[in-house]
Amino acid sequence: MDTAERVRILAEHVASLIPSGQIIGLGTGSTADAVLNALGRRKQSDPTFTMTGVATSIATADLARSHGFAIRDLGEVDHIDLGYDGADEIDPNLNLVKGRGGALLYEKLVAELCTDYWIVSTDEKLVAHLGTRLPLPIEVIPYGWQHTRDKVAALGLVPTLRMTANGPYRTDAGNHILDCTPEPNVDLLKIAPAIKLITGVVEHGIFQNLTHRAILVDNEGSTRTICRN
Repeated sequence: MDTAERVRILAEHVASLIPSGQIIGLGTGSTADAVLNALGRRKQSDPTFTMTGVATSIATADLARSHGFAIRDLGEVDHIDLGYDGADEIDPNLNLVKGRGGALLYEKLVAELCTDYWIVSTDEKLVAHLGTRLPLPIEVIPYGWQHTRDKVAALGLVPTLRMTANGPYRTDAGNHILDCTPEPNVDLLKIAPAIKLITGVVEHGIFQNLTHRAILVDNEGSTRTICRN
């Protein structure tokens, strides 16, 4: 079964589980978009289904509004009932690496306010430890980013500035992203606090102790849920 069909099955399953009438944190990226589109279809078929979204990116907010969902700014809510998002890596304790979609700062702000936080993903994102599939994204301010890069590198990471055809990638907050490959034997969970202490670093893509459950789909299109102990 191809990936698109697996993601469609996963998205329909997740959308069916989301309670009506709640404030929902809306993730960013292709899998999260698939869930939001499935929620839009649910709303069309069941007019009693309602939700208020808190979006993790401008693109996600626009997509939610296109389905007729109300959007509130993060600063306008005191809690989020449930949030969902994708991930780049998921370890056995449901710690994550996120940020390939460029929204890691807003995603983490939303995740930290969620009473319940779900990761939705294809099961190849499961890893024995973080830092094995893809580089770690780190969001940095543009001013003097080269010096920030050098301080990040001193922690055992190999950073590369994320680029587009028009120059350095810019997040919705106007920042750059360094995609950082760990050197051998570097434990991302152990160095996470040190990354955050670097002046010029805005946020990193290590999401530790935030996920309550991961809802996964395998190569055959079967879904399963892993809950954090």
